[in-house]
Amino acid sequence: MASGGAPAPGALLCALLWAVAAAGDGPGGSPLPGAFGRVYRGTVNINAERVYAFAYSSEPGQVDAVRVYVNSSSENLQYPVLFVVRQQKGVLSWQVPLIFRGLYQRTYNYQEVSRTLCPSEPTPETGPSDQIIFVDVASMAPFNIAYELLVTRLENFQLETNKAFNFTASPSQPQYFLYKFPQDVDSVIIKVVSDAVYPCSVVSVQDIVCPVYDLDHNVEFNGVYQSMTKQAAITVQRKDFPGEQFFVVFVIKPEDYACGGSVPSSIHGNVNRTWNLQRTKNLQVTIVPSIKKSVYVQAMFFSFLSFLSFYLGSVVVAFVHYIRVRRKASAGRLSPEDGSGIMTSSHPITASTPEGSSYGAIDESSSSGGHQLSSPERGPPAGSDTDSSVEEESDFDTMPEIESDKNVIRTKVFLYLSDLSRKDRRIVSKKYKIYFWNIITIAVFYALPVIQLVITYQTVVNVTGNQDICYYNFLCAHPLGVLSAFNNILSNVGHMLLGFLFLLIVLRRDILHRRAMEIKDVYTLDYGIPKHFGLFYAMGIALMMEGVLSACYHVCPNYSNFQFDTSFMYMIAGLCMLKLYQTRHPDINASAYSAYASFAVVICLAVLGVVFGKNDMWFWVIFSMIHVLASLALSTQIYYMGRFKIDLGIFRRAAMVLYTDCIQQCSRPMYMDRMVLLIVGNLVNWSFAIFGLLYRPRDFASYILGIFICNLLLYLAFYIIMKLRSSEKLLPIPMFCIVATAVVWAAALYFFFQNLSSWEETPAESREKNRPCILLGFFDDHDVWHFLSAAALFFSFLVLLTLDDDLDVVRRDKIPVF
Repeated sequence: MASGGAPAPGALLCALLWAVAAAGDGPGGSPLPGAFGRVYRGTVNINAERVYAFAYSSEPGQVDAVRVYVNSSSENLQYPVLFVVRQQKGVLSWQVPLIFRGLYQRTYNYQEVSRTLCPSEPTPETGPSDQIIFVDVASMAPFNIAYELLVTRLENFQLETNKAFNFTASPSQPQYFLYKFPQDVDSVIIKVVSDAVYPCSVVSVQDIVCPVYDLDHNVEFNGVYQSMTKQAAITVQRKDFPGEQFFVVFVIKPEDYACGGSVPSSIHGNVNRTWNLQRTKNLQVTIVPSIKKSVYVQAMFFSFLSFLSFYLGSVVVAFVHYIRVRRKASAGRLSPEDGSGIMTSSHPITASTPEGSSYGAIDESSSSGGHQLSSPERGPPAGSDTDSSVEEESDFDTMPEIESDKNVIRTKVFLYLSDLSRKDRRIVSKKYKIYFWNIITIAVFYALPVIQLVITYQTVVNVTGNQDICYYNFLCAHPLGVLSAFNNILSNVGHMLLGFLFLLIVLRRDILHRRAMEIKDVYTLDYGIPKHFGLFYAMGIALMMEGVLSACYHVCPNYSNFQFDTSFMYMIAGLCMLKLYQTRHPDINASAYSAYASFAVVICLAVLGVVFGKNDMWFWVIFSMIHVLASLALSTQIYYMGRFKIDLGIFRRAAMVLYTDCIQQCSRPMYMDRMVLLIVGNLVNWSFAIFGLLYRPRDFASYILGIFICNLLLYLAFYIIMKLRSSEKLLPIPMFCIVATAVVWAAALYFFFQNLSSWEETPAESREKNRPCILLGFFDDHDVWHFLSAAALFFSFLVLLTLDDDLDVVRRDKIPVF
């Protein structure tokens, strides 16, 4: 309080306002003193305008917000009422009727408007400071236009942490509030909910700068924003706001098109209509603290330690296996359950045992030689499996002296593995290694532009603030650095770690196999499934790249880059089917070039499906025809063991065979098991084709992936059934892997179908599916799907790697082909 005879500043200000008002109310619009909370009514025209002055005192450190409500009954767009609000540091103006423009230049008029004025900054003074606001009301109309004016001071302008606040907004009556970071909070999540889907709204976070952009046509000019129907969430970090405070702005859009709704049918062309309060929306905002930095550290440790435990388990299994092999080797015998296929040189077992002796007897006379004899059925022994000793396949015939009877061999009713493993294993092994080198080349050339593109996406999101670009689960999107959802990226580490572990396991088997080849171990040369590791190496690289590309996709998941997340899944499914087929058909498997060319066609179709597959019927007709014809062509090739030439005449020849064998004489299929598999497989694929043609699913990439996975599961089930029918057995390790695969895949698929977002819908509709984190307060359901799917793929690979270990002590001419 001032001492002496000096009057208070507030008293001087009030005296000045009353003196100005007493001076007269001429055409110039001399200020009239205004009172907060009082409704002022009047008329204006081209010769008469009104000016109101509202004075108030602001306490030190206090943020005062003022809201202006205006109304005019006039619907004349030629002569609107103009309102201009003058403050100490800014001017805000609008007209009534207030016009909003929608799709196709439709206009929406509002006669009731209310705006919150940009609040004055807290003063560092020790005493109260005086503020004054002028409100000018004018119109260029040659006739009187009535208006109403109400100015109020907002009591609940500042939002509090963990306290819900309810309010109402409309297109002409936007709302915004202030939030200040508490001292111990570095990051908060703004959660907004509404019971009604429509009208469509926008939630924006803006810095403390005037003017505040709070109308539909300018809310996107500043800050971070996202559209909303029933739910929205924005994570805000203290470091992004130097003043440690921000505005939360709520804008209601005049149309619902941006949120997935339709334009009102009663509006046609540019016909005007007054909407007033017909598009109000009740909202509730709650600001809660986000996770602390320690949770990031815990999540990283959890992610890495969880999968490093697989490394520890693999080391334990390898050590136990090594001890068992050493013990049995010292005892002079090898159990069929070992699966190693390696015999020590001190107890060689020859295939050419003396007449009358038992199969697999130990030849003591050769125990001092240090080498095992190769089977006389093989011809020349195989040399070292190194690339330097392998000539190009085109330099010589890979099947000398048997090319002439290849057709005879492959068309026998009962085929054995020895019939389909007659090529020089060095050439075949080199052929399969091409899979490995090609997929590395593909991975590099595919990943580099993908990484560049998603970095651009993330940069655009950060610069523009448009959070409708990326389809995150915003209730569980934890930023780190420039990344908006670090948790979705971190959860893909399992694919990379387990893919690398699988490569190490395959490398170990490859090294042991090479050592056995060097000592000409008879079990390696003539027993068990021929060991070719090229496809296994390719599968390991594909698993690692799936993690890399899935992480890239989750940098900014959206409609345009979803194929990044699925491309290598196609390759994984395709490589698994090729490996399963190669197991019993090592000589007639597809070349790497044709296989990867087929994958390229599939990925191309996936891209076309994403672009054209939504509403274009012609695309689905063409795709379904390609799908069915490809299934028939592949079935013919499989049934005849590669001896049915694939060219333009394949369908004519297939129809002729079908007529001759099924219609003319109706003979029993020569290969009944193969026929059953192919009939079931074709029925499944035709069902997919019909389903796609009828329902045209919008998620075309997942639709193709479903086709691949169903075919892989069908073939794996057929393989296991035929294996058991052939009196073969499953050893403990592959049995454990099969059970683990089934259990983990079931759990993974449960979390996969917990849809947390969907780029098939608008961003606002997608956010309705957002849900909070479920693991460590850091990972959501989709992150758990990443963890479990990585483990499930790893176990699936181990199934293929160990499934036929029981055959390592069975001669190849006793192993049936199916």
